[in-house]
Amino acid sequence: MQKMLLNLLCSWVLLVTVLDVDIVVHGGSVGPENCTEARCKDHGPAIRFPFRLKGMQPLHCGYPGFDLSCNKDKETVLQITPSSADNFFVKRIDYAAQEIEIYLYNQYDDIKYFDDICIPMQIFELGSSPFKYSDAQHKTNYTIFSCPPSDERERYPSFCTLTKLSPCLGNHSSKMYALQDGCAELKYMPNLVSCTKVEDYMSVPSVWMQPVKLKWSRPSCQRCEETGKTCGLLNQVADDQTTEETQCLDVPKGPNRGRQILEILGICALVTVLIGAATLMYYVYSSKKIEEENQLRIEKFLDDYRALKPSRYAYDDIRRITNQFADKLGQGAYGTVYKGKLSSELLVAVKILDNSNEKGEDFINEVGTMGLIHHVNVVRLVGFCADGFVRALIYEYLPNGSLQNFLSSADDKNSFLGWEKLQNIALGIAKGIEYLHQGCDQRILHFDIKPNNILLDQDFTPKVSDFGLAKLCSKDQSAISMTTARGTMGYIAPEVFSRNFGNVSYKSDVYSFGVLLLEMVGGKKNFKVMEDSTSHIYFPEWIYNLLEHGSDLRIHIEDDGDVKVARKLAIVGLWCIQWHPVDRPSMNIVVQMLEREGDNLTMPPYPFASTSN
Repeated sequence: MQKMLLNLLCSWVLLVTVLDVDIVVHGGSVGPENCTEARCKDHGPAIRFPFRLKGMQPLHCGYPGFDLSCNKDKETVLQITPSSADNFFVKRIDYAAQEIEIYLYNQYDDIKYFDDICIPMQIFELGSSPFKYSDAQHKTNYTIFSCPPSDERERYPSFCTLTKLSPCLGNHSSKMYALQDGCAELKYMPNLVSCTKVEDYMSVPSVWMQPVKLKWSRPSCQRCEETGKTCGLLNQVADDQTTEETQCLDVPKGPNRGRQILEILGICALVTVLIGAATLMYYVYSSKKIEEENQLRIEKFLDDYRALKPSRYAYDDIRRITNQFADKLGQGAYGTVYKGKLSSELLVAVKILDNSNEKGEDFINEVGTMGLIHHVNVVRLVGFCADGFVRALIYEYLPNGSLQNFLSSADDKNSFLGWEKLQNIALGIAKGIEYLHQGCDQRILHFDIKPNNILLDQDFTPKVSDFGLAKLCSKDQSAISMTTARGTMGYIAPEVFSRNFGNVSYKSDVYSFGVLLLEMVGGKKNFKVMEDSTSHIYFPEWIYNLLEHGSDLRIHIEDDGDVKVARKLAIVGLWCIQWHPVDRPSMNIVVQMLEREGDNLTMPPYPFASTSN
């Protein structure tokens, strides 16, 4: 079959070669009245009606708005509208499908930082040009921003960075940028909040998925292409009075010296076609079926992938989702949370952030971080809203609320979760934090681990939430710099306040988790048992002393199994709150400790300074 197809291909190549003798003229040799096919360079796209080489062929050689030109590098460039100063690099022209493929920047440029590229504004507004986006082109949405000039804007080799628009210099007071919808890397754009939204553009081809495909509907030369004829203007007149009607013209014949060769090749081609027709039809049918199956597989993958990416919503969408903010779930330090509904089956929690942080670092931090995370023990970010001054985060709805609700009532035996469930919750939290520290490309430090930020689903599976204070660092970075302490009093590690205890690192999250474990064991700091002795005793030290002397922890203990679980959680918590970070285990070790039997754990060193003096 391959041999027959090769013979067919060779025959037709020779046939076309004969027909095209004296027809194809390369760029640079086109006469002022010549409308034959041309190219800017040998392997460049063929230029024929409805296109023409501007300045080298008269107007009647092309259709209005279809002017091409050759640059100094012999690249074929397209100027979409006469008023635009921006050119696009032409890769291919499909005359039968009436489609042209263009690059927004030179495909041979060595691009290191995408924000070095200047994208012509015209790609977002084709306006009155004869071209429209191809239906087969992958499309997305863009938001155009006008930003003040800044030398501090960071550069990253990422398609999610702000893309410069032509004219790249803007005016003296602003620059124009485009942001692709659905980008999860807002953390890389700290100056976005200082920009002004100009306009939204829907269903625009991705400026990084080169090439961009454009189609034209007029003039329609498909009938001419199908019949092997050339397309041209009807009743050609003077250049300044060119008609827009077209006609099909016979292909100019070659000289007599090729006629005999043409007849021989025609017979060979006919025989080859008859022999290979049946095989070719079967091949086409099989290829089409395989391609349809592949397309279905690709579409399913894209649907699954799209489900993992947070979506962007307008403020009107937020009002609709929350039914005009009818169901308030709670009020926190950083905003108010409302219950919402994306569909009849998908409930969400919508957190409307307050404006205490006018630069929006918390919002950028959380959206940028959450876009990297997909783990059963980390809450999923469904979407976000950044509409004017309104900023909101949309999470999956977890019906059992926060762990804080159950620890606050732990002294009430009727609402106590039970030690087996507490152990599962503690292990799930540890696995979530371990994923943040080791499971992503960059280590994520939460810096606000506490019961309020642990949410429980319908099965009491814990999920770490609220990444407004999180920081990212490389996995080989042993210490990070901090200008101010971050976190909640009572859960902040000592080194965050004073470097005398050591460097701030992922071990700071380990300390906060240790405090949370001890709080789970003690039932919201059960001070009732200490009222008769002293009101100044340090609660973790109190638990340490009870364990050291083999005393009962004086909390809901039903059998020996409960004793072992409570003792294990307390010992692991005391290991985690060692004052010096170097003495604390990593979260990987913590997970292993929680999965072991409590009898196999050893007591940690005494971690506390004396509080009796």
